[in-house]
Amino acid sequence: MHGKRVAIAGAGNVGRSIANELLDHGHEVLLIERMPRAMKTATVERAHWLHADACELSTLETAQLQDYDVVVAATGDDKANLVLSLLAKTEFGVRRVVARVNHPKNEWLFNEAWGVDVAVSTPRMLTALVEEAVSVGDLVRLMRFMQGQGSLVELTLGDDSPLAGRAISEVDLPPDSALVAILREGRVILPSPEGTLEVGDEVLAVATSPETENELGRLLGSP
Repeated sequence: MHGKRVAIAGAGNVGRSIANELLDHGHEVLLIERMPRAMKTATVERAHWLHADACELSTLETAQLQDYDVVVAATGDDKANLVLSLLAKTEFGVRRVVARVNHPKNEWLFNEAWGVDVAVSTPRMLTALVEEAVSVGDLVRLMRFMQGQGSLVELTLGDDSPLAGRAISEVDLPPDSALVAILREGRVILPSPEGTLEVGDEVLAVATSPETENELGRLLGSP
């Protein structure tokens, strides 16, 4: 995979952590931060740094945002993340905009209308992971994408699952859904027609609507 150019607004713990991960994977990273005390350049020496307000059009022009493949709005202020997302998409034509949602009550705003391609809500993700850890036989939504039209869901097959022991080719999935992976005994298994589903499998699937989620839940869940 060729390295991408990624601009990250907000150089707090979240922004710096994302930057280091991306740099380790061979990407070029620009960190934009308006607070002088957060300009901890020594902590991410391989990144480019810009001390400026990412919500200002002049800042984004200076950064030449149109040349970046991805923009990550990772500040602790939802209003700032929305403004940056909108500017990145409408003024600079950035192909992929990822935005951090700090307060779940604002999550409904982070959609295509505001230029957001992927919204990441840490509280929502933590809740989903807790539910995933304690739920067997119930569908858990892990994240949304495609401007909120799609979702990644997980379900652990219980002892009473009607699908346990059945071949994947026999599973009649709802339209516009797909099995993505099966986690079994610490291994990742890619679904294949000749494969089977077993008790204890963590099944990851993609659904394109809440209705599809519900159908997957009825199909994969416990009776």
